[in-house]
Amino acid sequence: MISVGVIMGSDSDFSIMEEAAKILQQFSVPFEMKISSAHRTLKRTVEWVESFEKQGGKVIIAGAGMAAHLPGVIAGATTLPVIGIPIKSGALEGVDALYAIVQMPPGIPVATVGINGARNAALLAVEMLAIADLELQNQLKAFRQKMAADVEAKDSALQDKLKA
Repeated sequence: MISVGVIMGSDSDFSIMEEAAKILQQFSVPFEMKISSAHRTLKRTVEWVESFEKQGGKVIIAGAGMAAHLPGVIAGATTLPVIGIPIKSGALEGVDALYAIVQMPPGIPVATVGINGARNAALLAVEMLAIADLELQNQLKAFRQKMAADVEAKDSALQDKLKA
């Protein structure tokens, strides 16, 4: 069963959204990835959300740049958690997308990560799924332990260079 839906408004967003896919693959979380626009293919987008929900999907990650309506449109069409990724693009370099995603009206929340924060969006989705999945909880703990060990190794290498 597909647990996470990853959706973007344009193929130009793929290089960012691919980072979310890599994290989901690393944790063996089944996902599907789609391109569908909140503006150009509204009906298709809402139909996908409804189908994803009916098929038992659990979390949606939506990336969008500029006006960034995609995460909000999706959140308005489902009660599933939606994680918005503002994509750096246009004259404002993603700040407009960040504001558009984070400033949702009361009652229709969208969890929002930083600009181009696809890795964190996927990790947040994994954390949501891990609430009811002990194996995922253990994988997340191991992931964090490895990150800490990596920092310690980098510091050790730095200290060695400074001594030389």
